[in-house]
Amino acid sequence: MKSETPPNGHMPQRPAPEREFTMRFTATPRGARLARRLVSHRLDDWGHPYTTPVNETLTLIAAELSANAVRHGHVPGRGFHVQLTVTDGTLRIEVTDTRAEKRPPASPSDTDSLSESGRGLLLVAALADDWGVSPRRAAAGKTIWAKLHVPTKGHSLTQRAAPEPTDLDLLLATASLLRDDLGSRPEDASHGGLRR
Repeated sequence: MKSETPPNGHMPQRPAPEREFTMRFTATPRGARLARRLVSHRLDDWGHPYTTPVNETLTLIAAELSANAVRHGHVPGRGFHVQLTVTDGTLRIEVTDTRAEKRPPASPSDTDSLSESGRGLLLVAALADDWGVSPRRAAAGKTIWAKLHVPTKGHSLTQRAAPEPTDLDLLLATASLLRDDLGSRPEDASHGGLRR
């Protein structure tokens, strides 16, 4: 894990992203699931189909970081923010929460084999090419980020000539994902996915 705050306290300048997706989510399990699904959807839009290793890996990283934001970074009444960018063949996912005092350990520790949780950052460290923590800009909180270097051969960002989605397209995709989520709960299965 790296910290992006240099000794002088100034944040490093990053090049402008070629593509960017940002959205705020409620700090609930449902918000974390929606964040994961929208990251996967956006990667598909950007030329990394759902079943490719790039999409599956970054979606899993997004799921772990979003779940941690809900579980460990939750402040009542405040959500978390997800930013996905592509810059020079590198995909970067950032999940920002509003809880500054709960920072992850410098290196994820092995957990008890019987433990039901505690493996999220181990997965992130294993899957990402690089990851770390930086302070939230202009407010209390932290950003946990991960990078995945993507070979441009075969997955060029200019290879796919799809138009940029509009706000309406994103809203329709979000509504579709929420509808899918309602029928996925076990208690809804006995009623054919319908709520009473």
